[in-house]
Amino acid sequence: MITWSNLDTLPSYKKMLSLKGSVKLADVLAGPDAQDRVAKYSVPMAAGLKYNYAAKHVNEQVLGVLADLSKEAQLAEKFEALYNGEVVNTGEKRMVLHQLTRGQLGKDVLADGTNKRDFYVKIQKDIADFADKVHSGKLVNEKGEKYTTVCQIGIGGSDLGPRAMYLALENWAKANDTFKMSANFISNVDPDDAASVLASIDISKTIFILVSKSGTTLETLTNESFVKDAIKKAGCEVSKHMIAVTSETSPLVGNPDYMACFFMDDFIGGRYSSTSAVGGAILSLAFGPKVFAEFLEGAAAEDKLAQEKDIFKNPAMLDALIGVFERNAEEYPATAILPYSQALNRFPAHLQQLDMESNGKSVNRDGAPLNYVTGPVIFGEPGTNGQHSFYQLLHQGTDIVPLQFIAFKENQTKKDVVIEDSTSQKKLCANVTAQIVAFACGKKDDNPNKSFAGERPSSLIYGDSVNPKTLGALLAHFENKVMFQGFMWNVNSFDQEGVQLGKKLAKAVLSKQYDGALKAYAEFFGL
Repeated sequence: MITWSNLDTLPSYKKMLSLKGSVKLADVLAGPDAQDRVAKYSVPMAAGLKYNYAAKHVNEQVLGVLADLSKEAQLAEKFEALYNGEVVNTGEKRMVLHQLTRGQLGKDVLADGTNKRDFYVKIQKDIADFADKVHSGKLVNEKGEKYTTVCQIGIGGSDLGPRAMYLALENWAKANDTFKMSANFISNVDPDDAASVLASIDISKTIFILVSKSGTTLETLTNESFVKDAIKKAGCEVSKHMIAVTSETSPLVGNPDYMACFFMDDFIGGRYSSTSAVGGAILSLAFGPKVFAEFLEGAAAEDKLAQEKDIFKNPAMLDALIGVFERNAEEYPATAILPYSQALNRFPAHLQQLDMESNGKSVNRDGAPLNYVTGPVIFGEPGTNGQHSFYQLLHQGTDIVPLQFIAFKENQTKKDVVIEDSTSQKKLCANVTAQIVAFACGKKDDNPNKSFAGERPSSLIYGDSVNPKTLGALLAHFENKVMFQGFMWNVNSFDQEGVQLGKKLAKAVLSKQYDGALKAYAEFFGL
């Protein structure tokens, strides 16, 4: 029987807290056993990736306590309940089924009289059939011309994840002859966003994807009107240039302005929707359905690893537990995501939403206040750009910020140049290596300004290259890590009430139903 308990009620919680400061990275990584530690503290992931945690403040004792906590918190059992269709999203009284969009882990899940796995497979096939018609020229614009561009209109999870995934595979697709259509994104309600994108594309050869589960999202519908107006001004027919990703009960369904609708449901939150139709439509149009299917394969393979009860065979669970140790025992306030790959330049932005919108909670699943901290602040930029930006604070600032490096042996395009006896890719990998050790071991200097304290913990996810399967595995790893941490903290990681209040007040301002401070600030903008 599953018990949902607060972290501080688990038997091993106080023991975990007592282990703060028990490991010194300068000792374990600067000593004679460093190479053995780096080799040993590594766990295989799907698609040839590996998770290495040798530069974390852990040893056999710490890891043993974390393994005990995983059992006491019933992490594996809770994941099993989730993928078998139990109502884990207590705030909205819904199942959580994003793993089903890329594979069937357990029992058939039935909802609304439908086998949900069959539902997601059908939507994937419908998208593939539509994409094939577009790519083959069976479906053309009003002038009989092929479409060359796709543009997604959405916000939050309808933008951040799909945009990050598209950018991650764009160069790979071009290098591997699977690039079909260029993609653009309109998300911000600021009209300059839509205006800039529309000015850069040929509207007559563009398919716009409106993504809104409810069909009523204010920012998205505002941008929809902006785009429709631009389509008409370009002398084109709206119905030849728009499709929708929405729910089956949405007002967009049956709207003659849309030449096709692909469905999503309430069981997949926006930030978890990249492997659903939300990401599937744009990725299949941009790169072809086969590439999207490979992306799903990588995610499904990583999900299977997340079923493991042994934390040393379950990289997402181990990563999550070490993160809880850092947040609750070591009291670190933030985590930096540092991909040493230009392909992943928007991946930290996606993970920022995934993590902070999921676990930024101060009450438990039953609504009771928590007595311990939960989700960290997430931020990041690609290396080596970040090294010339915020690494100063990471190395010598007063706060210690744990780091998650992501790196690859090869670049996507296979294009490179040798300068001073090494390629650009080798220089990139050398920088990752140097940073891990510099953060961990530091450097003593008689000049305090040049002294580095070290003891900045980091992990490393690495593989051969960014491709559809490795990207899918990487995405699923972080989705599952966030899920396991939510289970540990006993919060509901699948609702986001924190984004609702601002929306409600904005509507009040626009309808002039306001007073007090709301009215005072509205007057600054002449509203």
